[in-house]
Amino acid sequence: MMNQPYSVKESILEYVYVVVGAAIIAVGFNVFLLPNQVASGGVSGISTILHGLFGWNPGYVQYAFNIPLFLAGVILLGKKFGIKSFIGTITLPFVVIITNEWQPWTDNPLLGALFGGIVVGLGIGLVFKGQASTGGTDLLAQIITKYTGISLGTSVLLIDGVIAVSAAIVFDLEKGLYALIGLYVTTKTIDIIQLGFSQSKMVYIITNKQDEVRDAIYAEVNRGVTKLPAIGGYTGEERPVLMVVVYQTEFTKLKQLIKTVDPTAFVIVSDAYEVLGEGFKRA
Repeated sequence: MMNQPYSVKESILEYVYVVVGAAIIAVGFNVFLLPNQVASGGVSGISTILHGLFGWNPGYVQYAFNIPLFLAGVILLGKKFGIKSFIGTITLPFVVIITNEWQPWTDNPLLGALFGGIVVGLGIGLVFKGQASTGGTDLLAQIITKYTGISLGTSVLLIDGVIAVSAAIVFDLEKGLYALIGLYVTTKTIDIIQLGFSQSKMVYIITNKQDEVRDAIYAEVNRGVTKLPAIGGYTGEERPVLMVVVYQTEFTKLKQLIKTVDPTAFVIVSDAYEVLGEGFKRA
């Protein structure tokens, strides 16, 4: 019973993420992408193209695509598309409709693509944090993947590629290139919202002085070290790998420490986007 209020709070927060995220996507679409004819993928890109061709209201076009795709997702892909995704599917076109009279925040297509990509990526990232979807071509990509065997990434790339090429044909080549810029910025922004900015480094150390390096890290950096079993590919001998995670502010000190203890150590460094546990963020 003690955990129930927390669960209810988390559930409510997820619905908030979905509604707010969908609203942010809609606003970014109306003030950045649509007025600059940046069709950066998805159903919003299709609605931008159809608006340019026939003057159709993008919100109604998005309803016309999103609702059938959502229903197809439920039928063909199963129950994972629940009430939150339905709310996202309904909210996005609704906010597009009620904000379609808002004035553009820029009439520069490059700025529209860049900032539109950021705002839309922010909104999609929030919807994903709410463990939901706003419908659209991501559902179509999953259906294609299930029934053709094509990877999900390839399916998404094909769909968005067709939309970008269509934008280049309907508007001009330059607008098609802006669409690709917007799509790229959106993807990167989603990654940041999902994973955060990398504040930590994961360091793998292969050294002949394992004990000395481990003890130095304990004493000087005050970080735990994990020894991973490994075998040298050339020698066939056991060569355990030391793994340690540090904050970026500690990395230079760690690097110098390893160099001091064993100048011949082989070191691999990668970003660690989310570290949970003792000494870092709590789960």
